Amino acid sequence: MAGLFITLEGGDGAGKSTQAALLETWLREQGETVVRTREPGGTDLGAEIRTMVLHRRGHIAPRAEALLYAADRAHHVATVVRPALDRGEVVLQDRYLDSSVAYQGAGRVLDPTEVRELSLWATGDLLPDLTVLLDLDESSSRSRLDAARTGYDRLEAEPESFHARVRQGFLDLAEAEPERFAVLDATRPVDDIAALVRERVAGMLN
Repeated sequence: MAGLFITLEGGDGAGKSTQAALLETWLREQGETVVRTREPGGTDLGAEIRTMVLHRRGHIAPRAEALLYAADRAHHVATVVRPALDRGEVVLQDRYLDSSVAYQGAGRVLDPTEVRELSLWATGDLLPDLTVLLDLDESSSRSRLDAARTGYDRLEAEPESFHARVRQGFLDLAEAEPERFAVLDATRPVDDIAALVRERVAGMLN
């Protein structure tokens, strides 16, 4: 692949969308062609799956939830991500397989290794070149969500104990793959975080 695959991860309210927008603007200023996308919901099919997993009323079995995310991921990579990388473009994505390992693995207390292997199978073993993890404790995350909206999706509505497991799941992933992850304190000023992200990405551009 000639392109560059960058993902942003972290708990709800960590600032992924803000940092993705700032990084996209900077990359375009550097002359890069950027495909900015997200999971779930980066395709028409993904938008339907997103509605199912985040906004459907009623219980979804944890394994079924993991499979739905993997199905979205398989289609998204095949139709959006790999084609863009093959064209030499930068794919900038909000959430990828690390979210499944953290949310369905650690959060839902499934086997994280099995969840990861499911996503690797679904994507043909595609891993990001860089994963920016915006680390935010569960209490701060809840405060940010409370200030920004009046309702929560299915995962946001889970108790703090769930989100504490998710956060630790992300940190465990970063510890296991330090060469791929850049872990940043999400409580730092937005511009400071953006500068650190740009510094890391600049060294990866052709």
